[in-house]
Amino acid sequence: MAGENVLTLGDSNFEAEVLNSTVPVLVDFWATWCAPCKAIAPTIDGLATDYLGKIKVGKVNVDENQGTPAKYGVRGIPTVILFKDGKVFDQVVGAVPKSQLEALINKAL
Repeated sequence: MAGENVLTLGDSNFEAEVLNSTVPVLVDFWATWCAPCKAIAPTIDGLATDYLGKIKVGKVNVDENQGTPAKYGVRGIPTVILFKDGKVFDQVVGAVPKSQLEALINKAL
């Protein structure tokens, strides 16, 4: 359920792909049964293409990976967290407009 420029993230590769990244990483915490997650998915895919080479974009399935969402206090989905230099830079909860996510990314660049 992710576009070609979107990384599949999980408990096993989160540190390597996100925390050790040299560029900001936008992470979408989602689940297959979540309607708002499905609604925001094309936006996440679009951002991955629009910002290719500037940021990384990845998705964490919260049903298959419970350690990482718990570590970052993800209680509602979709939750989108932007990491910069291995730390949480900003986050939003819910299916927000693309412009709001673009503003979040542009603050980190």
